[in-house]
Amino acid sequence: MIDEFKQFALRGNVLDMAIGIVIGVAFGAIVSSLVDDIIMPPIGLVLGGMDFSQWFVVLSGPDGARDYNTIEQAREAGAVTWNIGLFINAVLKFVIVAFALFLLVKGFNTLRRKQDAAPEAADTPVTPPRSELLLEEIRDLLAGQK
Repeated sequence: MIDEFKQFALRGNVLDMAIGIVIGVAFGAIVSSLVDDIIMPPIGLVLGGMDFSQWFVVLSGPDGARDYNTIEQAREAGAVTWNIGLFINAVLKFVIVAFALFLLVKGFNTLRRKQDAAPEAADTPVTPPRSELLLEEIRDLLAGQK
């Protein structure tokens, strides 16, 4: 069983998958920073200085309290919140990652089509099969006898 596991773990596909996951996690962190730190602040500024990460609605709070400045304050108090801004950030992150993957797959497909459409190398002369060469020799000998 240990040998089977070693064969499985040392296959190229598993290593490729592990590398892809690590790169995917790093890419996710970059996209999170892009959305949270670069894209959303100007949008919030245009919309009146709103911080999207703190855009939430208190559905119910302890003792009917509904006035909290941050999501963290509401959570510490035990309030139930509807975190609209965090959802919008998550949707933007998904769209950016999906678009990046679309561009990556499109690039690979373009390269594959170009590779499939490339003609075979014309450097090597095409030699007929041995049987055809023998038939040509016989034809030439018979033509020479006439």
